[in-house]
Amino acid sequence: MQGDGNILQILRTKWWKYLVMGLADVEANYAVVKAYQFTTLTSIQLLDCFVIPVLMALSWFFMKTRYKLVHFVAVMVCLLGVGAMVGADFLAGRVQGSTSDVRGDVLLGDGLVLLSAILYAVSNICQEHTVKNGSLVEFLGMMGLFGSLISGVQLAVLETHAVSSIKWDRFIILLFGLYISMMYALYSFMPVVVRLTSATAVNLSLLTADLFSLFCGLFLFHYKFSVLYLISFAVITVGFIMFNVVPTSSAPPNNSAEEFANRAAGSSSNPLMDADEEAETFIAVDNCN
Repeated sequence: MQGDGNILQILRTKWWKYLVMGLADVEANYAVVKAYQFTTLTSIQLLDCFVIPVLMALSWFFMKTRYKLVHFVAVMVCLLGVGAMVGADFLAGRVQGSTSDVRGDVLLGDGLVLLSAILYAVSNICQEHTVKNGSLVEFLGMMGLFGSLISGVQLAVLETHAVSSIKWDRFIILLFGLYISMMYALYSFMPVVVRLTSATAVNLSLLTADLFSLFCGLFLFHYKFSVLYLISFAVITVGFIMFNVVPTSSAPPNNSAEEFANRAAGSSSNPLMDADEEAETFIAVDNCN
């Protein structure tokens, strides 16, 4: 489907929709990154899975998506895979990772992860509705515009000191460049995949992202290898395949009012004429008998 061709028309009629989507997406990213300062990596891996049940609930009520038993089983299988990954962290002694030992700060970090999951779910369900009923180019352009504006304002207000304290060198610039390139690729391809599948399916596949981080850690940070990594990857993959093999369905629309209107439109607007026609039909049938 095509979107409105005129950018001014899009801004005039849909600015608030893209503002809400951009705000939800930016704050979801900000909240989860901020959470790393307060809580552990293990907590983030576990609590971030909260996005999936929230997404399924939003899809059920707003997208009228109806899941079958196999879909719920598939989600549970994927979460078991996440459990295996967290178990590998625990056995390797990497359950710690918080920069704070204050319990209140840890709870704050956990709360930020849950907030991030909810905002991600809102952003993703809005994304699914938009790309399946509108233009991909329009969505990417407007999200890029509003996301940049929101991020820029938030950076100037909250993170000026943090940015000024960065010691810039070629290596840091390279890391930022790689990060920006990866995020650009993610945000460019994700709407395409969401259109072909669903936001829930995409987030199930993203559960493997932490695993790829652990695989990279084997080489970069000399993590100790655990067979649970492979088991986790296999289990999440099986759950993802289970979820996508059986298609979801949509709730049938409530057509009772529409059918009533159609019947009313098809009948005469004059009840006396309807009665006369019925009487004439009865007399004609009686004479034939």
